[in-house]
Amino acid sequence: ELAGLLHDIGKIGIEDRILMKPARLDPDEQELMRRHPIYGASILEPSAALRPLVPIVLAHHENFDGSGYPQGLKGDEIPIGSRILIVADTYEAMTSDRIYRKAPGHDRAMEQLNRYKGTQFDPVCVRALQTC
Repeated sequence: ELAGLLHDIGKIGIEDRILMKPARLDPDEQELMRRHPIYGASILEPSAALRPLVPIVLAHHENFDGSGYPQGLKGDEIPIGSRILIVADTYEAMTSDRIYRKAPGHDRAMEQLNRYKGTQFDPVCVRALQTC
């Protein structure tokens, strides 16, 4: 639960012009944004109380098939907390309005999660969300 609240804390190290950009990020901006899990892990690491969250925060953009970042982990190499978090975070992103778009909604979110289970998402985590 706490990892869900703190997973994007590393965005504090990203310039506001990138975070608040109302359009798609260019490749250089994407590369900077991809550093936020590393920044987040370095923020949490010094705290003994928060240190157990470091692997979850660091891996919350890893994809089930190994195509994610920052470490290219895949399958069970990705902490279960991160695998749950990426499903929950994607669902939340697709059911909430953004500066640059209206929310696609629940049905579209579930369609996308199903489409990418086994590649981006852990199929077990997607099925768990479906049963909620």
